[in-house]
Amino acid sequence: MELKPGLRLASTVCSTEVIVVKAPAGPVDLRCGGRPMVAKADAAEPSGTVDPTHGDGTLIGKRYADDELGIEVLCTKAGDGSLSIGAERLGVKEAKPLPSSD
Repeated sequence: MELKPGLRLASTVCSTEVIVVKAPAGPVDLRCGGRPMVAKADAAEPSGTVDPTHGDGTLIGKRYADDELGIEVLCTKAGDGSLSIGAERLGVKEAKPLPSSD
């Protein structure tokens, strides 16, 4: 799927929803719960089951990213499936530490 910043995506197997913050050029196999995500406008009611190897869940308000690939998404609705690019999981993006103000 071709991703663009601002695109809203939904899982087909759980309640997870994300918005693309940063997208690489070219198609990306973004998945949730082991199944490909779809545009929120095209999403039906979630059905099927979450793949047990991709069932750690997503957290609302967290950013998931892969710096090497150049993708970042923001979770807008939590769910039971975990995010991945193909079979490789996306990690939670850590906040940058602020400089001290001495």
